[in-house]
Amino acid sequence: MREYEQEVREQYEIEIKSTRRTRGAFFCIGNADTEVFLMKETLASEKRAALLYLILNRLEKTGKLKVDAPVFSRDGKLIVAARDGTRYMMKKWYSGRECDMKKEQELLLAAEKLGILHMHLKWQEPTAGELETLLCKYAVRSEDAAVLGNGAVSENAAVSESGAVSENAAVSGNGAVSEKKEKEPVPQQQFPEEEFQVCPPAARSPLDEMLRHNREMKKVRSFIRKRVVKNEFEALYLKHFEAMYEKACAITAAMEQSGCMQIYEKNVAENRMMHGDYNYHNILILPGDTAITNFEHMRIGIQVQDLYYFLRKAMEKYRWKQKLGVGIIRAYERQRRLEPGEWEYLGLQLAYPEKFWKTASSYCRSNKAWLPEKSVEKLELAVNQEEEKTNFLKTIFGIHL
Repeated sequence: MREYEQEVREQYEIEIKSTRRTRGAFFCIGNADTEVFLMKETLASEKRAALLYLILNRLEKTGKLKVDAPVFSRDGKLIVAARDGTRYMMKKWYSGRECDMKKEQELLLAAEKLGILHMHLKWQEPTAGELETLLCKYAVRSEDAAVLGNGAVSENAAVSESGAVSENAAVSGNGAVSEKKEKEPVPQQQFPEEEFQVCPPAARSPLDEMLRHNREMKKVRSFIRKRVVKNEFEALYLKHFEAMYEKACAITAAMEQSGCMQIYEKNVAENRMMHGDYNYHNILILPGDTAITNFEHMRIGIQVQDLYYFLRKAMEKYRWKQKLGVGIIRAYERQRRLEPGEWEYLGLQLAYPEKFWKTASSYCRSNKAWLPEKSVEKLELAVNQEEEKTNFLKTIFGIHL
């Protein structure tokens, strides 16, 4: 750990015995071996960090979920910047390992844990107690920043009694705003709940996502056609484009005619939330339990999208093994039953040629002077597994492609 990273670590009221570097982060081991933290580089805003703190602490309080909730520094900050400008977030962590995709039992455990997560992951406005915790730490303990009415943070600003923000101002003990005075603790009642609004964003509708993907596939084809000399990836993409694009358009039309948009509207209206990146990298297997990490992509949307993403990844690894696919769905349903419309949504999402689109989209954004071997392998996999996927969808979901 470099000197300025050590300085960041020392801003937390945590006794650290040892550290170990990993990708873009540091494992920090406390005096007790079970006390583990992760100091991770982040691009999250202060508002997003506050949202993570609020929601993940709620999940922890259910007693049914272990998550990587952010930790405040001694100055009341969730994000601390090093001298080189790198921003870090300290999070609770666990002594465990990533979910092993080669172990079917761990996939079933992860699916069941996802069902538990979805039963509790729902946005609700902060309670008075939650507001008090956030406001005291953000508006009082931080020297140079205060929380705005919308939950963002403004440098050298403070919140007045009415909720307005004044540059270079501070809040005194009686709630008055004075220029450049030292901040003192402010009673909770001086910050009405409506003045402190931190709300997660909503995901795009599934139909909008599919239409966007269809457009991107056509753009990639147009780009490749213009190239005089085509490499192996480009030749393979053009060879299979028509069949894949036709299938994508058919699934998009089925999505539009189905009740999936009503499912989306219902989930948004009920403020149901999704993890946003539920894969084996973000699932830790612990002795007798499972932890869920990296909620940075969390948002309001169709919760079963998480199940689709996790199931698709598993099925691609296992070549659409029907017994395992059914097992994953049943494991999820042991905690949360799928509604009829969600079952249809899950089938249609799996039917869409997502891997074909994603591989082509990633290639188009990459350096074309160097062709990664993995790109060709992924595209070949997307094409070669179509027959197995078709049989899976026909047997499990009754979808005929």
